[in-house]
Amino acid sequence: MTTPATIVVPTYNESANVADLVRRLEAASDGQIAEIIFVDDSTDDTPAVIRAVARHAAIPVRVIHREHADGGLGGAVLVGLHSATTDVCVVMDGDLQHPPEDVPRLIREFELNGSDIVVASRYSGDGTAHGLAGIVRTGVSRLSTLVTKSMFPVRLRYCSDPMTGFFLVDRSAVDLGGLQPRGFKILLEILARETLKVSEIPFDFAERNAGDSKASFRQGLHFIAQLAALRFGKMSLFALIGALGAVLNIGIVWALTQLGVNYIVAAIIAAEATIVGNFILQERFVFGEMRANASNLGSRFAKSFAFNNAEAAVRIPVMAVLVETWHISSVVATAFTLAVAFFARFLFHSLVVYAPRRGGSSTSANQQVAFERQMTGPTEL
Repeated sequence: MTTPATIVVPTYNESANVADLVRRLEAASDGQIAEIIFVDDSTDDTPAVIRAVARHAAIPVRVIHREHADGGLGGAVLVGLHSATTDVCVVMDGDLQHPPEDVPRLIREFELNGSDIVVASRYSGDGTAHGLAGIVRTGVSRLSTLVTKSMFPVRLRYCSDPMTGFFLVDRSAVDLGGLQPRGFKILLEILARETLKVSEIPFDFAERNAGDSKASFRQGLHFIAQLAALRFGKMSLFALIGALGAVLNIGIVWALTQLGVNYIVAAIIAAEATIVGNFILQERFVFGEMRANASNLGSRFAKSFAFNNAEAAVRIPVMAVLVETWHISSVVATAFTLAVAFFARFLFHSLVVYAPRRGGSSTSANQQVAFERQMTGPTEL
């Protein structure tokens, strides 16, 4: 069986790579590529180069040049998906870090498993991320993936690389009108908003062929904004419960010291009471629908209780070092360590405390998916 696919390539100043990309896609096609659509936001001669290459290409090649890059790279991909002549579309970058030779593998996986999305993953099987420039970018990529998966532990359960820009999508299975691209991680946008069957193939993320990397601090801010918008409800509720816990902590310390209890003893009692109270509220309001497929209540409480106590044991000495050694204001030091602790607690609870058990029932999985859909928007108590 041969499934024709449209190749959607968002480009920004990639003129040096166009000819090689089309040539390699032609060589890999084997009749499976119906067309190549470049959605271009360039400020150089990339559109003219694409048109010149198209005149001699064996595969139909089109270019859609956008004067205004609405939605960034994600918006460009969405334009390509809307314009495609086939429902099966392969999205890839124009810098040749996504090997064109792997396109038939994506299509073959789609045909064998009937998936809605086939992800080319750097982090599954024998996939690699060699093309990431240096240890810093590699670390940032890994950390971003970890944070993203912690925010969508159910939707991304079977996706090891939600940050990749190389994937196949059956657009008939996706509500394109419901997508709100605001950055460059369009796969994350699709997976976070849709309930889809996902499979993966490993691939080697290659070195950039020519041109400059588009990764930047600004792109990082776009990613944070995109992630916050997709997962704002759950994180905000987690933060609200933490804030209520802080108020409770202060109230308990005040009440006990008024009764003559030593302030250190009062602080310890308040901390333990707050940890228990936060756990009860998180069980009910933040992770309630995930409990059915997670470990049992005793195990969840033990992990949460142990982590929060360990976090407090580390956070307070770190705060003391910031104040006593670096001479940072105690208020600033407290705010900084609490912010770091908040993200650490959220990561731990999402990835460990409420992680789905292997082999969970389909009913539980469906309940969790429904919860994920509910939590995609702002949460209401």
